[in-house]
Amino acid sequence: MSAFFDTNVLIYAFSSDFRRDRALNMVAGGGLISAQVLNEFTNVLRNRQKQDWPIIEAVLHSVRGRFPEVVPLTADTHAAALVLAREHGFAFYDALIVAAAVEAGCDILYTEDLQDGRAIGGLTIRNPFTETVP
Repeated sequence: MSAFFDTNVLIYAFSSDFRRDRALNMVAGGGLISAQVLNEFTNVLRNRQKQDWPIIEAVLHSVRGRFPEVVPLTADTHAAALVLAREHGFAFYDALIVAAAVEAGCDILYTEDLQDGRAIGGLTIRNPFTETVP
């Protein structure tokens, strides 16, 4: 099984939120993230959490150590996301996450932002913070 993680899982893993332990356990199992996830995560650290740049850089170094392979966003990813947004009603940035996970060949996408259990091709969307996820 190849897992892809949305930004919200990383945010919880590096927070004091009650979902932190679950997120840390999920991330410890490995998987993939995209450049979009890194960008969104950086934005949250800086703008919502008001972290200083040295802290952000240290956290990103830790994330990159856990996820050494980062899925790029390409023109093909963008085109696939347009189709997903149109055909499935996803918000565009959510569609980019789904498109990157599909292009990377992942079986599962962990996110709390989309419908748990929904399948897109060979990809299943799972909310890692529900009781039914192992």
